[in-house]
Amino acid sequence: MNNSGFWKDKKVFVTGATGLLGSWLVDSLLKEKVLVVALIRDFVPSSNLFISKNNEKINTVSGCLEDYFVIERTLNEYEIDTVFHLGAQTIVKTANRSPLSTFEANIKGTWNLLEACRNSKLVQRIVVASSDKAYGSHPSLPYSEDMPLRGEHPYDVSKSCADLIAQAYFKTYKLPLAVTRCGNIFGGGDLNFNRIVPGTIKSLLENEPPVIRSDGSYTRDYFYVKDAVSACFLVAEHLERDEVKGQSFNFSNESPLSVLGLVKIITGLMKAKIETKILNISSGEIKHQYLSSQKSKTVLNWQAEFSIEQGLVETIDWYKNFFNM
Repeated sequence: MNNSGFWKDKKVFVTGATGLLGSWLVDSLLKEKVLVVALIRDFVPSSNLFISKNNEKINTVSGCLEDYFVIERTLNEYEIDTVFHLGAQTIVKTANRSPLSTFEANIKGTWNLLEACRNSKLVQRIVVASSDKAYGSHPSLPYSEDMPLRGEHPYDVSKSCADLIAQAYFKTYKLPLAVTRCGNIFGGGDLNFNRIVPGTIKSLLENEPPVIRSDGSYTRDYFYVKDAVSACFLVAEHLERDEVKGQSFNFSNESPLSVLGLVKIITGLMKAKIETKILNISSGEIKHQYLSSQKSKTVLNWQAEFSIEQGLVETIDWYKNFFNM
């Protein structure tokens, strides 16, 4: 948290609270003793939200983003003033297998959320979590916020669309929102083990070779979840500024890594002596993606607190505890 007094007596609605970013964001909100209301579609007992028992400290609404009236009722009955829209179908392979459910959750879910906020008399600030994937493929990198959004594959397209819908709601209705675009967020609590960080850690803990689906040369930002939480809060705290309203902000530690390079760092930190298995079968993904955070540094005075190595050390410890439970 950057401004503790700011959060006094706030009533906050969180979508995606059982996910990686959402569970850590809820934890930080609870430390500020704000009223937290979370929209939860599925009961996921192994989620960090439930493992931490934070689910017992918040109000939960059962429902999904595709149901407009559930969101409208929640905003009204709980008198919500702040919204963090993090909920989405986030797995690229799932999106490739089932684009319609991904479009429903990520695109329709976003317009439902924003329309409900527009019809609320109380919502004062909305942070919409987009992604570096919204940019699609560009000939020059790093991505900056003024680059067009042109996703190509189902997940990327869903994020481009959701991002543009958010911008439309600001430009047309002056809805008080801003958009965050983070690199690949990692941290304890990510239970999607087909992702490279949790998948590699799990394999090494089980004395099995880590598996890379691509040829290992794909380049990405890897961004620790606690830095992502801080970024979300910082944007919310500054949303009354004209330089922030309706704007998009990239967040990255600006240290892009190849997939193979990341696996080597994890292997070194875990002192493992196991060779990595490179499958080279990946498809439907852009080869190189990484962000410039210059705008966030200039406008918000933001900077990452964790290096990739520091974040990975905490993440590895989380999974060691998780698998020993």
